[in-house]
Amino acid sequence: MTGPSLEMLRLQLGEVDEAIVGLLNQRARLALSIGELKRSLGSQVYDPAQEARVLRRLGDFNHGPLPVQALVEIFREILSCCRAIQERVRVSFLGPPGSFSHWAALCGFGRSAEFLPLATIPEVIRAAERGQAQWAVVPIENSAEGSVKATLDGLVSTTLSVRGEVLVPIVHCLLSKASSLDRIHRVYSHPQGLAQCQSWLREHLPGRELVEVSSTSQGAARAAGDPDGAAVASRLSAELHGLQVLAEAIQGSSANMTRFLILGRGQSCPTGNDKTSILFATRHVPGALCMALSPLARQGLNLLRIESYPMRDRAWEYLFFADIQGHQADVPVCTALERMQQEVTLLRVLGSYPKGLEPQ
Repeated sequence: MTGPSLEMLRLQLGEVDEAIVGLLNQRARLALSIGELKRSLGSQVYDPAQEARVLRRLGDFNHGPLPVQALVEIFREILSCCRAIQERVRVSFLGPPGSFSHWAALCGFGRSAEFLPLATIPEVIRAAERGQAQWAVVPIENSAEGSVKATLDGLVSTTLSVRGEVLVPIVHCLLSKASSLDRIHRVYSHPQGLAQCQSWLREHLPGRELVEVSSTSQGAARAAGDPDGAAVASRLSAELHGLQVLAEAIQGSSANMTRFLILGRGQSCPTGNDKTSILFATRHVPGALCMALSPLARQGLNLLRIESYPMRDRAWEYLFFADIQGHQADVPVCTALERMQQEVTLLRVLGSYPKGLEPQ
């Protein structure tokens, strides 16, 4: 007994595709109605908490064979398209295009958003503060290099709130116009990119000239104009500069990850899987930090991260940045913060937001 013919299977695929298009447009019409309702209520179109709920639900009703990560990427673009037909969403990020910050912005907002690349982190934050963009995407910490001081500086003074986070694995690729490694004479990249890939470069491209440039994206641009050149950069840079990916994941550590924050106006609603970022200062007395943190322990809250930061106007005194599990609207978090307020000289909630999806 024979199965269905190729022609029959293709006809069935065509029917499924037609149904998908119909359902996508049905979803878009619903999104337009939601957008109109949000405008009448004065609400923002982009809702990080709601979009996080949509993406997390995919695993609940996915029965394969598509992996959940593939569905997340597909739905991220569906959400982006539906958002774009409601209103223009503009996002500032640390450029140039092709940087890992650019990739984080794409992961957070999809390709239908408008993106504004800027030269420094303070400029990225100011753009959202001044209304040149509605949202800012900034790196906050790297698993290998630690915290990003310029972002900590910005969080101290900004009027924006932390509304979301994006976790991006730092995957370096070797990009080139050349078709094989033996045609490559020089490699361009940021010094950090070259350092992170030094073992692979020594083994596979020994003796080649290593040219340091201002960013991995700039390295890709240089390689695009050099037939004998290559770049250590992201896969996104290959797409933007018309380069081939000759090798992928050439960095020494496979665990290298950068965490980015999404900054904007307003507050995110609880999702049941949230973080709260706070900034606080303690009295300059023995045991002050322990007393400040004790309300978290009494409420059974997990301290996810804490870091000291020197006060600019007081020598040898420090601010502390901390991330705690839960949302400020949750009773245990709210109670802990109220009691913490009594133990510190300054407490500011930077924002409560949905935890970023762990890359698969």
